[in-house]
Amino acid sequence: MAMFPHERSLVKRMSNRPFALIGVNADSDPKETQKQVEKEKLNWRSFFDGHRRIIRNWRVEHLPTTYVLDANGVIRYREVRDKAMDRAVEELLQEAEGKGNCTF
Repeated sequence: MAMFPHERSLVKRMSNRPFALIGVNADSDPKETQKQVEKEKLNWRSFFDGHRRIIRNWRVEHLPTTYVLDANGVIRYREVRDKAMDRAVEELLQEAEGKGNCTF
């Protein structure tokens, strides 16, 4: 939950670009999950994974885990947060938009 403010901001900043943030929630009660989504004003799609199929298939070892995928669905970054997440997203968006690599 500590990441929510940054993620809300990122989604807002990227609203006109080919970007999507997707969450996976592994709580036991989908109604409680929905309450949390509303309370935290999450502005991205979040999937309920009560049976933990997504977690198993993606080999998630702990929560939260972050993956940043490129336009082809290839995992390019894992476990990036805050400014590192921003840089990773910007680099991949520039690739997707045909603008070459981002310099840091």
